[in-house]
Amino acid sequence: MPDSASTPAIIDYYTDMLCVWAWIAQPRLEELQKQWGRQIHVRHRYVDVFGDAHRKIAQRWGADDGFARFGAHVVHSAEPFPDTPVHPANWTELRPRSSLPAHLLLKAVGIVGGDDAVKAMAVQIRRAFFVDAQDIGDLNLLLDLARQAGLEKQRLEAAIMDGGAMAELSADQLNARDLGVRGSPTWVLNEGRQILYGNVGYRILNANIEELLKRPMAEASWC
Repeated sequence: MPDSASTPAIIDYYTDMLCVWAWIAQPRLEELQKQWGRQIHVRHRYVDVFGDAHRKIAQRWGADDGFARFGAHVVHSAEPFPDTPVHPANWTELRPRSSLPAHLLLKAVGIVGGDDAVKAMAVQIRRAFFVDAQDIGDLNLLLDLARQAGLEKQRLEAAIMDGGAMAELSADQLNARDLGVRGSPTWVLNEGRQILYGNVGYRILNANIEELLKRPMAEASWC
C-alpha cells in the first residue's frame, strides 16, 4: 500500500462557477490547501447547475420577478461571509445565460496550463462575476481574463476547437452523474466513499481529510 505521506489524498471538487455557495467556500478551499499542502491534491471538476441559468431561475423563482428574488437571495446568502462579497447587480441587472462557457474555458486552461493555472483562473473568474459584476457566460470575456492571467489565447482556443476541453467537461458530467453529485459545491474523497455536499464548514472538511490521511483505504473492503 502506498505511503500516504508520499501519495496525496485526491479530492474531486465539483462546483458550478455561478454558484454562490462555491464562491463562499473559496476561503475554506484555500485554507485546506494551506493546511495540508502536498498531502492533498484537489482536482477541480464541474457540475451543471446553471447550464441554462435563465430557465432555471424562471422555473425556481418565478417568470416575472425571479431574477430580482434570486439576486436578493444570493446577496443575502453571502452577507455573513465578508471574505466573499457579492455585487448587488448580480442576477438583477447582470444575468449570465450559462455557466458552461466558464467550465469549458477552465478545462482548456487545464490542458494548456495545468492544475495550478486552473486554480488561479477559477478564482479570477468567480471574482469577475461575484465582485466585479462581469458576465462570465461570455466566452470572449473569459478568454480576455485568461490572457490577462498570462495564458496564450490561441492555445486555449485550439483546446476548445479541437474538442479536447469539451471531452474533459463531458467526463466531469458523467462522473458527477455516476457518483450521484447533487449540486455545488460537492467534495468527493476516498474514491467516492465520502461525499460532502453544500455549505460544509471548514472543521468538518478538515476532519474528514485528517481521518483519510490517517487511514487511507483502511476500511474500503467492508460490505
